[in-house]
Amino acid sequence: MRVLVTGGGGFLGSSVVRGLAAAGHDVVSTDLRPPAVVMDVTSEADVSGVIASVQPEVVVHLASIVTPGPGSTRELEYAVDVTGTRHVLDACVAHGVRRVVVSSSGAAYGYHPDNPEWITEDQPVRGNVEFAYSHHKRLVEEMLPSYPSLEQVVLRIGTILGATVDNQITALFERKRLLRIRGSESPFVFVWDEDVVAIIQQAVTGPVMGVFNVAGDGALTISEIAELLGKPVLTIPEPVLRGALAVGSRLGLTPYGPEQTMFLRYRPVLSNERLKTVFGHTPSRTSREAFDEWRLARRSY
Repeated sequence: MRVLVTGGGGFLGSSVVRGLAAAGHDVVSTDLRPPAVVMDVTSEADVSGVIASVQPEVVVHLASIVTPGPGSTRELEYAVDVTGTRHVLDACVAHGVRRVVVSSSGAAYGYHPDNPEWITEDQPVRGNVEFAYSHHKRLVEEMLPSYPSLEQVVLRIGTILGATVDNQITALFERKRLLRIRGSESPFVFVWDEDVVAIIQQAVTGPVMGVFNVAGDGALTISEIAELLGKPVLTIPEPVLRGALAVGSRLGLTPYGPEQTMFLRYRPVLSNERLKTVFGHTPSRTSREAFDEWRLARRSY
């Protein structure tokens, strides 16, 4: 089938484009720069024109700002994440697209003290206003029911690891000491990048619709991660860290504000039971196996 991928030039997008093409699909990759077809999701006319020209049967919508670059603003991030998604969905309806596969995030659930130990898809999305990415993913998911004519697969993806992954999360593990807030282990769930690509491919071609958490089995606490890395853990009381971040952000010494303690304490821990039993995909690696493979790959650099 013909598939259009937004954000096709990014780390995940380029892997998805290659995987779909290798499976025999007619894939059109779109992004802000060549060699992808140039399409700016913040431009309604741009999006409508490209989708009208390509006439895809399925759109895989990956375009978003996960890690803002220098000079980014909340307005720009909203324009890409939220307004851009609306432009894509409107164009899909207008030009006869059958299905959309939307990359959401576990961050859509938000970072809240009353999050359950394992969070399932029936929990509400409560993305925090303090975190642009989390809030925007919530707004996108709240938008989706307004498009009932589209078949929808929504993937709430956990922390992606792969042999070459290098991002703001893995940067936490590269430090000499890992940071832990006293009284909170805040586990991570990981999913291997090849599993994410396979799940998106299955979402494009399979019959199942709905919302699915995307994560490997199990989770790793900060203490367990530190042990695997052979690094010490710096345990700090939350009020002390919050105060230090408040001062540091005011002085321009850190991009993180005091709200960051919520991210460290209340990370949603994704249950993948529905992914396995309803969607029909069991990830090839557990959270521990994905982390071990990433750790060994980093040693080879």
